[in-house]
Amino acid sequence: MAEPRAVAPDGTDPSLVLLTVEEAARRLRIGRTTCFRLVLAGEIESVTVGRLRRVPADAVPAYVAKLRHRPAEAA
Repeated sequence: MAEPRAVAPDGTDPSLVLLTVEEAARRLRIGRTTCFRLVLAGEIESVTVGRLRRVPADAVPAYVAKLRHRPAEAA
């Protein structure tokens, strides 16, 4: 009998290698449109698989790390 897969609190499978932009947005707790903008701007790494745009799972924590090391912008 197969072991049940672990599910993250946001309902995604943490073993996935590539995420949809929507899944990446859910992990970051941001909107889908905002995530698409970040992907198109190159802020979040993405790859194309055929005609599909996917975000490598390790690109999400890399983006957060980049945000943490970015100097604070003046308000």
